[in-house]
Amino acid sequence: MAVESSELSCGLRVVTDAMPGLETASLGVYFAAGSRHESAAEHGLSHLLEHMAFKGTARRDARAIAESIENVGGDLNAATSVENTAYYAKVLREDCGLALDVLADILTQSQFDAQELEREKQVILQEIAALQDSPEELIFDLFNAAAFPDQAIGRPILGTAPRVKGFSRGTIQAYLDRHYTAKNCVVAAAGAVDHAAIRAYAENLFKDLPRHDPAPLTPAKYLGGEILVSKKLEQTQVVVGFSGVSYADPANYAAHIFANAVGGGMASPLFQEVREKRGLAYGVSAFHWSFLDAGLFGFEAGAHARDVGELVAVGVDVLAQAAHDLSEIDMARAKAQTKVALLTALESSSSRAEQIARQTMIFGRVLSQAEVIGEIDALTLRDVRAAGAALLRTPPTVAILGTVKKPVTSGDIAARLAGV
Repeated sequence: MAVESSELSCGLRVVTDAMPGLETASLGVYFAAGSRHESAAEHGLSHLLEHMAFKGTARRDARAIAESIENVGGDLNAATSVENTAYYAKVLREDCGLALDVLADILTQSQFDAQELEREKQVILQEIAALQDSPEELIFDLFNAAAFPDQAIGRPILGTAPRVKGFSRGTIQAYLDRHYTAKNCVVAAAGAVDHAAIRAYAENLFKDLPRHDPAPLTPAKYLGGEILVSKKLEQTQVVVGFSGVSYADPANYAAHIFANAVGGGMASPLFQEVREKRGLAYGVSAFHWSFLDAGLFGFEAGAHARDVGELVAVGVDVLAQAAHDLSEIDMARAKAQTKVALLTALESSSSRAEQIARQTMIFGRVLSQAEVIGEIDALTLRDVRAAGAALLRTPPTVAILGTVKKPVTSGDIAARLAGV
């Protein structure tokens, strides 16, 4: 691995990782602009913009955009998340310049044709409707909304049908001008890449990006609470959670290891107690997600309506017990799982490009493998237990989707954790 990083005069950052032995390259253009950067009136706009970027430029129509990459055997795609939007391609070594040219074209010269806009709105409305048929995904939108009520960070990335229907070319362009700036952008590439060449391409292709400072981010405020949505389902979906920690928090690694240790696999205490000993759910797992200034921790499962109350009680008790007496074996397993996930990302150029871009946006630099593994290895059992206990002392959030015989409240969960 050979990570190189440069900052151009306009403020755009270029970061690459040359991976010996590869003949393909993964390239991406990442903007620190996602759903939490939207105002209430812009809810869903980041995702719509991602779609519209592929619908035609001054030089290429939608078909030509797709053919430009696919005709050389490559892939072209994009994704919107809470805190960033990514546009990326994977091509042969010799087609890196072409890939960046297409990415720059769709990001700086999109036309946002009125007919294309109306057509794409219909596609997104179908996507929003499809989410209602995916309870395993919908439950997390409900959970986020309950954890961060009336805040952009808690709103669904896709937006709502009324908002999407009302967007115009002008609203898209205004958002683009405000957030898609050079200082808000990272161009990342991994695999069969040359840093000097990627830098030269970026210097030329993105020279017209606006150069003003990024818009300030509204701080997230975790509040917690509860949400219950009645829906006829075979399984009732449940997420129970608490405030997590941010990327920059000193307890971030410990919180992640605690979540992995308590519910990161079939050998975890959560899975063993809920699934193997009691048969309350087919699957159950814990999670810890970090954001720039906040985080979320919890567990999720699907269960028969009659078992929801017991499932929540047992799950919360397992978390509380782990905060007191998590074993060395469970912690060691979680550390090993985390390191395997990290090292696996280093074996894929696509994962590596995403990783170095994300770290550059969050920390301003790429973290070395040795640094991250060193942080993980340095954690003691006391560190991990303490992190878990701190998470469980925050206000609970409970989201339930389906049929419930007896509602479970955040107050019930808080009372159960009174001694943590």
